[in-house]
Amino acid sequence: MIADLTRAERLWAMLILGALGLIGLAMAIGGRNDLLGIHGWIVLAAGLGGFIAVMRGLDAPEPSAERLNEYYDAPTRVGLILTLLWAVVGMGVGFWVAALLAWPDMTFDVPWLSFGRLRPVHTSGVIFGFGGNALIATSFHVLQRTTRARLPDQISPWFVLLGYNLFCIIAASGYLMGLTQSKEYAEPEWYADIWLVVVWVVYFAIYMRTLARRKEPHIYVANWYYMAFILVVAILHIVNNLAVPISLGSAKSYSLFSGVQDAMTQWWYGHNAVAFFLTAGFLGMMYYYLPKRAGRPIFSYRMSIISFWGITFMYMWAGSHHLHYTALPHWVQTLGMAFSVVLLVPSWASAGNALLTLNGAWHKVRDDAVLRFMALAAIFYGITTFEGSFMAIRAVNSLSHYTDWTIGHVHAGALGWVAMITFGSLYSIVPSMFRRERIYSQKLVEVHFWLALSGTVIYVFAMWNSGVIQGLMWRTYTESGGLTYSFIDSLVAMHPYYIARAFGGLLFLLGALTALYNVVMTIRMPAPAADDAALDIPAKPALQAGE
Repeated sequence: MIADLTRAERLWAMLILGALGLIGLAMAIGGRNDLLGIHGWIVLAAGLGGFIAVMRGLDAPEPSAERLNEYYDAPTRVGLILTLLWAVVGMGVGFWVAALLAWPDMTFDVPWLSFGRLRPVHTSGVIFGFGGNALIATSFHVLQRTTRARLPDQISPWFVLLGYNLFCIIAASGYLMGLTQSKEYAEPEWYADIWLVVVWVVYFAIYMRTLARRKEPHIYVANWYYMAFILVVAILHIVNNLAVPISLGSAKSYSLFSGVQDAMTQWWYGHNAVAFFLTAGFLGMMYYYLPKRAGRPIFSYRMSIISFWGITFMYMWAGSHHLHYTALPHWVQTLGMAFSVVLLVPSWASAGNALLTLNGAWHKVRDDAVLRFMALAAIFYGITTFEGSFMAIRAVNSLSHYTDWTIGHVHAGALGWVAMITFGSLYSIVPSMFRRERIYSQKLVEVHFWLALSGTVIYVFAMWNSGVIQGLMWRTYTESGGLTYSFIDSLVAMHPYYIARAFGGLLFLLGALTALYNVVMTIRMPAPAADDAALDIPAKPALQAGE
């Protein structure tokens, strides 16, 4: 990484890292009697460690100017490895918390092993650690290939990638200490939120600067989805996390919203985080890597654009379906329900577009496990979006809400759609990114596919059954109007399903470990003597950094 930087760029990197270290020192001193101080030491260690690493390479030979004639893929390579590491961490913690539901005594009276502290580590580790790193790494790769232009500079991609992972570490360590805003998918406290805004603005600037320098006049549809993901997530994050800290030396803050306004803002954020982080970004991934792997053009480019605008507009209004039968005004609940049902149209347009793209290439799906990951992801995307629209209907929601049915729905999307398209995309570019002829073991890719599919099916079916039984037990009344079953009765009925859930999660975790091993062994393979990577270069004439 440091060898890719000029001396001037290394000095800039030292300046940024030095400033980060000073911020960490200020946090450590100001929060010495608070949990903020612990995070200050983490930030200080990150800034100081990076500063020393760059300083040690300050006088190393400068890179050749010829590097500007190639795409800048080093951040993507590191991002791919970080993606798999976060997958193992997030899914490993997920397996543990699933086991806690079946065997609650597994906390061993250790506070940081409790469900309440580990559950957000799992959700943030998988969504933001695994999913976020995958989106950053693949977006850098797709952006350069579809614009035929190199990233605009050497420092900002590293700032985004490493700064984002610093945010993930601060978030996860805070949860273990019991530090949380208690907002779903938005648990990190105020200082972590501010840091993420800085990182995200630089991320969006990279995209805009590269598009401005593009040599391909058309902006490919994958970039529309990636840009929507970056821009809208920034808006959602800023609005939902408007808060006032009790002091600059305290980690604790209080939201600017309260009551039903806070709930509405949270689920406007929460559902649109699903829409633009877990849907739009990964659709950008799908629209590039699936046609590329299949060797087929997108079935309908026009349909992909229509789907983009439909998803972008309709998802914005759907969040209130999370608040049926609450104090939220009835008309707002109905609005969310209506838009959720209509949302099925653009969602199925993208799912159908992906599957129709495979017309004439189904023999490749049969023989290629990597393409099978992507095809299965499109199928699960179609299933999950149908289920989401169905569950938003008020009458269905009265049965499904607060039950494990919702958990099954979420994981059908997270495991079946997000993880499947991510693993398929990673497998498809790892050999070229690390300049290897092939993946280390195609058989291990097959093993991973069947572990992932089996784990997803077992998990989702267990939660579907569990959720419906829960809903029915909670609304079964005696002749005198009392509840037939106590909450404990329903909990006992769930026990076998929770064991199945943990087993399904274990299978999926084993698949992630298989992927990590396969990728590491691919990197360790000897590079081929004849390197044809030079064919994958930006358009001529070569652009200079900063243009």
